[in-house]
Amino acid sequence: MASMSELRRRMVERHLMARGIHDPLVLAAMEKVPREAFLPRRLRHRAYADAPLPIGKGQTISQPYIVAFMVEALQLKGGESVLEIGTGSGYAAAVLAVIAREVHSVERIPQLSEKASRTLRDAGYTNVGVKHADGTQGWADMGPFDAILVSAAAPSVPPALQAQLKIGGRLVIPVGPTRWAQELIRITRQDTQSFVSETLADVCFVPLIGDTEASTLAPV
Repeated sequence: MASMSELRRRMVERHLMARGIHDPLVLAAMEKVPREAFLPRRLRHRAYADAPLPIGKGQTISQPYIVAFMVEALQLKGGESVLEIGTGSGYAAAVLAVIAREVHSVERIPQLSEKASRTLRDAGYTNVGVKHADGTQGWADMGPFDAILVSAAAPSVPPALQAQLKIGGRLVIPVGPTRWAQELIRITRQDTQSFVSETLADVCFVPLIGDTEASTLAPV
């Protein structure tokens, strides 16, 4: 039977490189982070299938390809300060932590926040901070950020997140009116007042829940 490290290497080759992920920093991070550590024990044998998996509380760990695609879209070069909205299992935060200088991650479900913080600490990711809070408000005390990654979808971009981007910073977020009509977009801050938006792909994410008007998806 192949080892987890071998399965991880195959995942990178077959599900990431073969599907167009080229950034060497992203590929190296995906090959380094043990996805099995962020899964319930009963699902660890499926860690390197290219599929989302349940982590409890109605949430999922995203498929490896989507994690790699979104991290690549942030255009990180190394040494950045990154905000993640939607910690979930902590897996994407770990991938970001391999590349960035520091990662600040916000999770609205307290049980997931506590578990992810513990998993990240036990796995040695000392440059990640996890906070239980409303992700639509970001983490202003730690900003502004070079990049923001949002792992849940909203009908529009929460203003607080745009405001916490540095000039030249990138925000990657799924946006759409329902769970079955979403686009992954990248917003780049040009100056204090202007932003440029690009559509990257069609996606399907769980809803971003919070206090802002932009935080609730319409029912299907």
